[in-house]
Amino acid sequence: MFDSPPALTMHAIGWLLFGFAVLLAALWCGAAVHFTGPHPVWLANLLALGLIVAAVWTVVTVRPFMRALATLAIVFGLWALWWNSVQPRNDRDWQPDVARTARVELDGDRMTVHDLRNFDYRSETDYTPRWETRTYDLAKLEGVDLYMSYWDTSGIAHTIMSWDFSDGQHLAISIETRKEKGEEYSAVKGFFKQFEIYYVVADERDVIRLRTNYRNEHVYLYPLRTPIERARKILLDYVETINELDAKADFYNAATANCTTSITKHVRKIGITFPFDRRLIWNGRLDEMLYEHGIIDTSRPFAEVRQASSIDARAQAADQDPNFSARIRDGIVRPPLLVLPAGAP
Repeated sequence: MFDSPPALTMHAIGWLLFGFAVLLAALWCGAAVHFTGPHPVWLANLLALGLIVAAVWTVVTVRPFMRALATLAIVFGLWALWWNSVQPRNDRDWQPDVARTARVELDGDRMTVHDLRNFDYRSETDYTPRWETRTYDLAKLEGVDLYMSYWDTSGIAHTIMSWDFSDGQHLAISIETRKEKGEEYSAVKGFFKQFEIYYVVADERDVIRLRTNYRNEHVYLYPLRTPIERARKILLDYVETINELDAKADFYNAATANCTTSITKHVRKIGITFPFDRRLIWNGRLDEMLYEHGIIDTSRPFAEVRQASSIDARAQAADQDPNFSARIRDGIVRPPLLVLPAGAP
């Protein structure tokens, strides 16, 4: 009843789809050259434009298909050689708040953190640097919390993990970009090897109060139902990465190595699997996802749990109080920990 499309039409559609895919790849590679390429800027832009033109010209004019494919392999292969030559570094002129990388020593249950950040802030940009050495007893680990911090209404949050110890200590670790002096964060640049990744290992009075009291962000605190065995494994996996980054830098990536996807990698690395959810990427509703999976308090409707988890007012009132961590948890419900089935990671 219906005739098949002529072979020529199908051939043309195939070329159009192929050309569109090549154009997208060329635009991405061109953007990488634009942001990360050589100085001066005009030279990087010229190289980026040349790459895009070469790719498009190949698709439009070079025949047969295998010859076009070989030409594109040369174009993108040269780009790949350059891209792989762009390496992260630990020896840049860093901003003072990321000047040092933490390192951790383990001796049984004794965990010693060197260069833990505990700055004394007077404003977001005015502070007295204070790098400390602290010791934690892993045998006293009693839970792990998740912070979600919102700086605008875009539906994106910054996530921070914090481990709780029965002696009153809290170890917060925030995965961020390591910025050089004069450098500003850009979500677009974050895709193109513009920032090294940085694990801020800090006192909560530093990394949380900075957001609530000086950046005026909206911060929520969620105690997780993660069993102690898992909380410890995740912390030790963080420690492994922290020491690796102290020895050798790595790049931040706004899609694959950011504050939330990095947490996901740590969790999956210890053997915990969970299905993909778009809220892991567009993470402003991550708490809703955790509620649905029973990982945070579910004793009340989610709206009530979320409202009770807001710590802005308590953090602003606590300010420089040495009991900052205890005060921001006043009224927070810590749900019972999950019980793992036999053999679970």
